[in-house]
Amino acid sequence: MIFSQFIFVLFISVVFSFLVLVRHNRARKLFLLAASYYFYAYWDWRFCGLLLLSTIVDFWIGHALKRTDNERSRTCLLLISLAVNLGMLGFFKYYGFFVESMQTMLSPLGWNLSSLGIILPVGISFYTFQTLSYTIDVYRRKLDVCEDIFDFALFVSFFPQLVAGPIVRASEFLPQLNEYRPLTGTRFFLGFRQFTFGLVKKVLIADHLAMVVDFSFENAGAMDGISTWVGAICYTGQIYCDFSGYSDMAIGIARGMGYDFCPNFNHPFAGNSLTTHWRRWHISLSTWLRDYLYIPLGGNRKGKIRTYINLLLTMLLGGLWHGAAWRFVAWGAIHGSALALEKRFDIHTRIDQGSTLNKFFGWAYMMLVVVIAFVFFRAESFGQAIIIIKHMFDPTTFFTGTHWVPLRAVLCLMFIAATHAISMTRFRHVVELKPDRWYTPVLLFTMIYLVLIFQPTSFKPFIYFQF
Repeated sequence: MIFSQFIFVLFISVVFSFLVLVRHNRARKLFLLAASYYFYAYWDWRFCGLLLLSTIVDFWIGHALKRTDNERSRTCLLLISLAVNLGMLGFFKYYGFFVESMQTMLSPLGWNLSSLGIILPVGISFYTFQTLSYTIDVYRRKLDVCEDIFDFALFVSFFPQLVAGPIVRASEFLPQLNEYRPLTGTRFFLGFRQFTFGLVKKVLIADHLAMVVDFSFENAGAMDGISTWVGAICYTGQIYCDFSGYSDMAIGIARGMGYDFCPNFNHPFAGNSLTTHWRRWHISLSTWLRDYLYIPLGGNRKGKIRTYINLLLTMLLGGLWHGAAWRFVAWGAIHGSALALEKRFDIHTRIDQGSTLNKFFGWAYMMLVVVIAFVFFRAESFGQAIIIIKHMFDPTTFFTGTHWVPLRAVLCLMFIAATHAISMTRFRHVVELKPDRWYTPVLLFTMIYLVLIFQPTSFKPFIYFQF
């Protein structure tokens, strides 16, 4: 069930109708829990068992942690949570990757390993990190134990962000379940506005860029250098609008129902360093990696060399979180190495305190790293990514091969650039569409109309559903 499909419109209409008619908080929460499981079962009902298992295990471990002060017992309980959650994630997401990598080494010996044909459960990467954040925070005594298993189950399975984030923490969501959250006109408008922004990003920008990106990557090696660069830049724009579009839609739906999530994107291409980029891109994941991986590894507290290693390890694991393939490892290695270099030469501070020209070069460097890394992210294989990178930097290919820079790519990229540029000026309130402005409803319904008229004929699922 996709946010942009008609079946979801029917589903969400039923949900909002129930919430408007029923004001009893527990009844509303139980209904949302049932609706969330129905939403997940619509993808594949068989995976509901994994969602339920993760919920029960971490709810029980949270209470077990509350009952004991013995540090050895508490550590064992935390390890059980890590083993169950990461074990499920590892089996379903990385077993095939392990088999493929081992097969390369064992095939000369005549050994063959079975791949088992495992299907990746949708959303498992997101709800696994959510439940782990709960257990770890309880273990650290930074969060009170959830006393109601139905509240905890709703936290794990809440349908707006279940499939592709943002990664919502228990400390952010569970307190909101303790009281009745009325559906007000203001909340509904704010949710509708953010949902519309996300819908426009997804349908009008990301899906149109997808046509250019698909053609460019399918013909890797046959395009000229300029068109290859355009394809890589278009993918950077596509994945941003696709994923931030989903996040906006998820946050908007939750807000309309009375629940608040933190923003997941904040104009990530408006920064002038990779450090700034990661403070604005997939914020729920970058802060999760910071708080539950980078800092426990030692962060920047154990010397410079250890800091660089921690940055690299964090981004490598962040790459593997996205997918079980060496190209995701390469994506993480590029970002980790670049972040380590920024830290080593204090590039972020120097750019912030430097001239306008320094800031421009900082922005250009940041975009170069992001675009190159995303080639590995999008390519079908590591080998295809290398072919594309060679074409991007080989001057002899710039005028040889197929030249294709369609107008739709230029217009979409101009839209992304314009919104980022406006966000840094005093005119940013214009694109925020505040409720008290006369033009706000006109522009919102114009956006909806444009989506209906110019939506691509081919269906494009959200990119992050595969993660």
